[in-house]
Amino acid sequence: MPSTVSPMRPISVAAHLSFVAGSMVLLMVLFSLLRAALLAYNSELAAAASAHDISRAFFNGLRFDLRITVFMIAPLLLALPFQRLINARRLWRLWLTFCAALALFLGVMELNFYAEFHQRLNSLVFQYLKEDPATVVSMLWHGFPVVRLVLAWLVASALLYLLLRRLDRFSRGSGRASSLFSRALVLLLCVALATVAARGTLRQGSPLRWGDAFNTGTLFTNHLGLNAVQSLADAARNSASSHRENLWKSNVPADEALARVRQRLLLDTDQLVEAELAPVRRVTTPPADTRLPVRNVVVILMESFAGRYVGALGDASSITPHFDALAEEGLLFTQFFSNGTHTHQGMFATIACFPNLPAFEYLMQTPEGGHPLSGLPALLAPRGYQDAYVYNGDFAWDNQRGFFGNQGMRHFVGRRDYINPVFSDPTWGVSDQDMFARAVEELDRMDPAQPFYALLQSLSNHTPYALPDPLPVAEVSGHGRNDLHLTAMRYSDWALGQFFAAAKTRDWYQDTLFVILGDHGFGAPEQLTDMDLYRHHVPLLLLAPGIQERFGATRNTVATQVDVVPTALGRLGERYQHQCWGRDLLALPADDPGYAIIKPSGTEQTVALIRDGRALIQPRGSAPQAWQFALGERRTAQRDQLSAEDREDLRTLDSYLQVATRALLDNNVGIHPAPGGR
Repeated sequence: MPSTVSPMRPISVAAHLSFVAGSMVLLMVLFSLLRAALLAYNSELAAAASAHDISRAFFNGLRFDLRITVFMIAPLLLALPFQRLINARRLWRLWLTFCAALALFLGVMELNFYAEFHQRLNSLVFQYLKEDPATVVSMLWHGFPVVRLVLAWLVASALLYLLLRRLDRFSRGSGRASSLFSRALVLLLCVALATVAARGTLRQGSPLRWGDAFNTGTLFTNHLGLNAVQSLADAARNSASSHRENLWKSNVPADEALARVRQRLLLDTDQLVEAELAPVRRVTTPPADTRLPVRNVVVILMESFAGRYVGALGDASSITPHFDALAEEGLLFTQFFSNGTHTHQGMFATIACFPNLPAFEYLMQTPEGGHPLSGLPALLAPRGYQDAYVYNGDFAWDNQRGFFGNQGMRHFVGRRDYINPVFSDPTWGVSDQDMFARAVEELDRMDPAQPFYALLQSLSNHTPYALPDPLPVAEVSGHGRNDLHLTAMRYSDWALGQFFAAAKTRDWYQDTLFVILGDHGFGAPEQLTDMDLYRHHVPLLLLAPGIQERFGATRNTVATQVDVVPTALGRLGERYQHQCWGRDLLALPADDPGYAIIKPSGTEQTVALIRDGRALIQPRGSAPQAWQFALGERRTAQRDQLSAEDREDLRTLDSYLQVATRALLDNNVGIHPAPGGR
């Protein structure tokens, strides 16, 4: 009996191209909808953007979206010479559904990512994946509505498949199979057009880059024009390559760079030693009249303690009343910046006195992080100082125990060392009040016959913001999506106050210099300059007997975390040999306004030099920017033209990065020459 099943009718080239074109339109619409969702989800950041900026961002986005769309439909174009592949309609529907679902997944994930970090998807995604998976999963599970998001994503992906199936049926039409020759000619034409589209630009040289989106009036709308898939793909390429491939490549001759760095770092109190071997190895003799009657140092690194919301720095929300009260007793630096935008960068910059460099922002986890540095452990352990590192969480995270243990710290107290804590966060560890209470106990145990130094690292002010119930403070309201974050910040401030209430009753209090600072800030509704300075601006407060009488209550000197170690050592008053990449802020000449060199996480190469209300931003491979800005109650930011002084400072910035990078690679950043060093 003859078969009643008719053979499948060949699909013509025209029908195939019709399906390709329709699929491209569908993908482009999806990307635009995701961009609109990012805009809506972060509407506070768009408040300062004009309609022209937003429309320009969406136009930029079409160019970036087209690039990614071309790569997604490339297999369908390459199938043109093969009739059997043209006929494989289900295969192509599944492939395009996968691409669309992936884009949808990244777009949804990016909504909260951008709200938290004010950056499009980047290498931070891969860095988190390298860390403890249980902690990362717990952070996501407790911090976000994972089940609802996954269900919504699955439903949307199914709808995308149905749309592609309908598009397939609609585009088939009638026609006949084409010859191999004609299909090959069409392929050549399509490849030529796709190549131009995939470049995203008609200019010679490099294809469309992220810097091409930075032509609107605000940082948020600049970011809005980018594509999540491309941003993450670029980050994956950088993350998969050797980190040395991302080194800062300077245009300044080596001799000039070294001279500039020495001129910038060395003070009258410094004397170079082994100048032919080390870039900035020196002996510092603190001025006698700047010494304080202290012998201990306690550094308190506060998680996400953004200067934007600190009352002593001009905020009226009453988020940090305990810190503000302490600021009335100590010396507050108002123009202080974190070297990076993640905790590990704040750790090694503050304690190990080394800057956050391109290609080494994860220094604590790279082989170079094993080099001896000129931090507090290296400077104080040989003098017989006792030490303690008290932390809420697990020291395996960011390789903290390995890094700081290698630098010379010996006594670690982490989440597994607490017994019956008041509250334990299932993701990170115990609460800040538990950490600070244990810190008092640890300092009480110190032998009073010997001095000590300690690092206290808070953690409760970190997503997913798991806090004790009931809270000892009132919840924050009126700040939109930041309410929970600011509630956690207020709680951390309260725990800090409890620590000092207890510490002031101890004998060791009067012998101790306390250094309180934020490890980094976090995103505010305003993005101050294209460096988003609120992610870097943090307070620095020094507390010690007689400090206000000697130095006053506030300083406007511009500084960063690498200045902490020399500033602390200067108050102890003894001569010391070191190779810090910062300066003693209380030994600067009266006419020195200070400076800060900073680098955000994840952007790989963008760096900035801050000085006296001016930010000079240098993305690698793109033109530098100059901004005038003001912090505090009268915050402003305005793009400006580069001056001759700016260009000199940019050359110094370039030199600083070059010399520090070379010294690190040569294992030549310690107090003394290292075995195997240059």
